[in-house]
Amino acid sequence: METAIHDILTDLQQRFGADALQQQRTVDGILTLWISKANIVAAVSFLQLQGYSSLYDLCGIDERDRARKEQLPVADFSVVYLLLSYKENNFIRLKVPLTGEYPTLPSITSVFLNANWYEREIYDMFGIRFDGHPHLQRLLMPLSWPGHPLRKEHPARATEMGPFRLWDEKQDAEQEALRFKPAEWGLQSHSEDADFMFLNIGPQHPGTHGVLRIILQLEGEEIVDAVPEIGFHHRGAEKMGERQSWHTYIPYTDRIDYLGGVMNNLSYLLAVEQLAGITIPDRAKVIRVMLCELFRINSHLVWFGTFAQDLGQLSPVFYMFTEREKIFDVIEAVCGGRMHPNWFRIGGVAQDLPNGWDQLVRDFVKRFPAKLKEFNDMVMRNSLIKARTKGIGVYTLEEAIEWGVTGPGIRACGFDWDFRKKRPYSGYEMFDFDIPIAQHGDCYDRSVVRVAEMRESLRIIEQCLDNMPAGHYKADHPLTTPPIKKHTMEDIETLITHFLNVSWGPVIPPGEAMSCVEATKGATSYYLISDGNTSSYRTRIRTPSFPHMQMVPLISRGYTVADLLSILGSVDYVLADIDR
Repeated sequence: METAIHDILTDLQQRFGADALQQQRTVDGILTLWISKANIVAAVSFLQLQGYSSLYDLCGIDERDRARKEQLPVADFSVVYLLLSYKENNFIRLKVPLTGEYPTLPSITSVFLNANWYEREIYDMFGIRFDGHPHLQRLLMPLSWPGHPLRKEHPARATEMGPFRLWDEKQDAEQEALRFKPAEWGLQSHSEDADFMFLNIGPQHPGTHGVLRIILQLEGEEIVDAVPEIGFHHRGAEKMGERQSWHTYIPYTDRIDYLGGVMNNLSYLLAVEQLAGITIPDRAKVIRVMLCELFRINSHLVWFGTFAQDLGQLSPVFYMFTEREKIFDVIEAVCGGRMHPNWFRIGGVAQDLPNGWDQLVRDFVKRFPAKLKEFNDMVMRNSLIKARTKGIGVYTLEEAIEWGVTGPGIRACGFDWDFRKKRPYSGYEMFDFDIPIAQHGDCYDRSVVRVAEMRESLRIIEQCLDNMPAGHYKADHPLTTPPIKKHTMEDIETLITHFLNVSWGPVIPPGEAMSCVEATKGATSYYLISDGNTSSYRTRIRTPSFPHMQMVPLISRGYTVADLLSILGSVDYVLADIDR
């Protein structure tokens, strides 16, 4: 990997000149280069040809209030491009410094199609414009929203804003803003021989699994095009990360993929622990893995039952939710909470495993395989389910990579990429499990992969059960939260440190770090920037559902409205995961 990083850096310096690039050292070790906006499109195009075929993430930063930035280029704002090479198993991060109140830079949508929504999000949140973008308008906030929420001057709390008032003229303007105008999206109202119909699916439709609006352009029953409208669940999760302490932000992460439970905590805490230089004990690692895999099965059961329900099979959802409740019983016994246990901590977990945990897990491990076989026979072998999913919503591996698809979606195209195997974290390298794949990239194969993943998660849980290490459940480090209590009895300085860490939260050293986990729906990442304070300067959450939803129009064209429900169910998104 070091050789690959050196080679790509040399290639970039030869192409753009050593003076055009400034390297930044980051805690996560990802090659990070500052480059001018004049060169960004050429640099991204060059890296794509060198095998960095996936635009993994794209985000903005308001640099104006950042402390300890003397070694960085002068910038009021910056835009960060994170590219992934599957071939080299390597990330590269490009940063563009921008000056001025409302800066601009060129769009890269001509290079990476999935940059469309990312650039719209940056425009929405920061007011940075992208020249050449095909449709640059707000993505998450209402079109009438004043200001850009992730700019530092924008209020972080409702109490910092005036009372909300909705007078008649404002209501009329808001209603007009919601009116869909096909011409603005380059859609025709009619063809040479037919008039198109435009149909709203949602934002209150059972098939959308939440408050999502998809406007369909239809010719009869056939979908000509689709325009998803998101943002109805947007709660400013990234903004909250700037005002909560490193510790008190943990419960907020539970609510991103609200079916992923503690897996959300893990993706956040791995980045915090990199910044703090905390080494996690083996026992804490294995406890974390066991809980994450329980939540993976839990999430997949919700998907499995609702997917069958979307396709007209009502019974499975009741059977699967019953089994899900039994998993919650185990989680509640260990964590004290069920759906949002908020149980992981900086440095480990909140407390050690309770007496009797092993018998609870063992009972589940014995019971679940037969139940999973029953569910699989009930749904996946059903001829009507096969008819409604095979050959529907197809995409190729190349399209999946181009649009940023991860998780079961990319593995259904025959690509055995799983971050737990390829870039292991939290001790996953200690476990024996396989990466399920399929070949056709359709709704049925995406389902096959998820069912097989539940079996693999069960294997991992069994290994946790049989090989749980002895030792501490939390790191012996002063920045763990809360710190180890027994140390406070040794001297007054330690007691004071404990008090400050609990009341104010730990002060995390300055730096930047990105973590990446194989979450229930694909790759989830937290990119955190600390400027040496008790809270994050910038919290960026990369979720799998966001790029997956952006791809829905591509895999819906040419199918029917009924097929759309199969496609949406097979994508397995969560609206809070999209909107954050």
